[in-house]
Amino acid sequence: MVAFNGGSAGTIVVRTNERKLYLILGDGRALRYTVGVGRVGRQWMGRSFVDGMHIRPDWSPPPDIKRDRPNLPDVIPGGSPRNPMGAAALTLNGGDYAIHGTNEPGSIGGFVSYGCIRMYNHDITDLYNRVNLGTPVVVTR
Repeated sequence: MVAFNGGSAGTIVVRTNERKLYLILGDGRALRYTVGVGRVGRQWMGRSFVDGMHIRPDWSPPPDIKRDRPNLPDVIPGGSPRNPMGAAALTLNGGDYAIHGTNEPGSIGGFVSYGCIRMYNHDITDLYNRVNLGTPVVVTR
C-alpha cells in the first residue's frame, strides 16, 4: 500500500511513464503494481471502464499483431503457455485493450505491448478479485 493523491476510491489508475498501476483505496491510499505498457507509438491515454472479466481467457490476435506476426494461430486457448493473456484479463470498453496477466514475466516493467497493460499473473489475480464490472480505468502518461 502506498500514499496516493487524486482519484476516487475503486478507480484503477495506470501511469505509463512510471509503469505502475494503482487501485485507489481512498483516504489517500492505493495498492501499487508494476506493469508493462505500450511501446513507443502504441501507448494510449484516456478513460475507460472494465467491461469484461475473464479467467484464463482464449486469445485471438488483433489485426495489427496478426499483421506483424502472421504465423500466430487465429486462437490460442486459455491456459496454453503460448497465450499472452496469462491468468486473467480485465477487458476495457472502447477498444482492443485489456489489463491482463502474461506468459512473459520478464516484460513487466517495460514499454513492451501493443497498448495493453501487462501484469504478473499473481498481481492480475489479486486485482481481479478486488474489482468489478464497471470499475473506472484512467490511463495517463
